[in-house]
Amino acid sequence: MPTGTAIRDVREQLFDAAERILLRDGPTALTSRAVTTEAGCAKGVLHRHFADFDAFLAELVADRIARLDDQAAALRGAAGTGTVAGNLTEALTTLFDSVAVGIVGLVIARDGLRDRLRRTAPTGLPLLAEASAMLASYLAAERDLGRIAPDADVGTLAPTLIGAAHLLFADPGGPPDPGAVHRTVTAVVGGPAPSAGAR
Repeated sequence: MPTGTAIRDVREQLFDAAERILLRDGPTALTSRAVTTEAGCAKGVLHRHFADFDAFLAELVADRIARLDDQAAALRGAAGTGTVAGNLTEALTTLFDSVAVGIVGLVIARDGLRDRLRRTAPTGLPLLAEASAMLASYLAAERDLGRIAPDADVGTLAPTLIGAAHLLFADPGGPPDPGAVHRTVTAVVGGPAPSAGAR
């Protein structure tokens, strides 16, 4: 239906504009006026499609969380291939190379947005909680394949990786060197599980 297509296009245009502002200027610069100006549309367009600015931001966060599904499937599919540290490094770099750092800052900075998100996600920090679940699922698959220690606590390793990577990528000096991410992953997860019969 043409009307639905037009609405979706406007929503994506506004979401993309908000992401550009987050990446360029940070969460404090994100206002409804800044978004519509960046998107090149009239000021009232945002409020025709969303109840208020926090509703817009909540849908932006939800949209970006939904995009993790493809990454999660790809990461689970990588279990048993490459190296565990390499797969995790790539996953974390993809996650935080996008707007994840800005989204997290936005959720922390805006009480109204956080309250609205709590209605559907009462625990954890939105986006990071889902990313942690993605890593835990992958780590569980690798544990089942014997590529990490059989007693590895994936429920602790996953959020530890998310937190450590977030600190690296939130550095105002710019994104970390890929080697720094890999070293952090290796320090958290450890090396490969010993082969059968090895000490």
